[in-house]
Amino acid sequence: QVQLVESGGGLVQAGGSLRLSCVASGGSFSSYVMGWFRQAPGKEREFVARISGSAPSTNYDDSVRGRFTISRDNAKNTVYLEMNSLRPEDTAVYYCAATTWNYANIFPAHYRLWGQGTQVTVSS
Repeated sequence: QVQLVESGGGLVQAGGSLRLSCVASGGSFSSYVMGWFRQAPGKEREFVARISGSAPSTNYDDSVRGRFTISRDNAKNTVYLEMNSLRPEDTAVYYCAATTWNYANIFPAHYRLWGQGTQVTVSS
């Protein structure tokens, strides 16, 4: 089945930027709903952003709206999360997720496939 591999995480100062990438291998990428989630130590996994398949629309958690942008390049089987104006509270492991269910939204349980995560650390 589909495998998801995230990259692009790292250490950045508050106010800085990072771009995360998630490459999907196998399956019909353009039909997938793709999501980004994050999990900080001691906290539950939380929704960050979502993008639908064809004719994509996007959704963002209020905590990142206006700072983060999700996009996809179906020709490259890749979804991106561009993160700007990063804050220490953005520090987390960021996970890429995918599902064929068109109604998937903000809940982790809606997504069947997950990457291994990439660490984002924002220093103050």
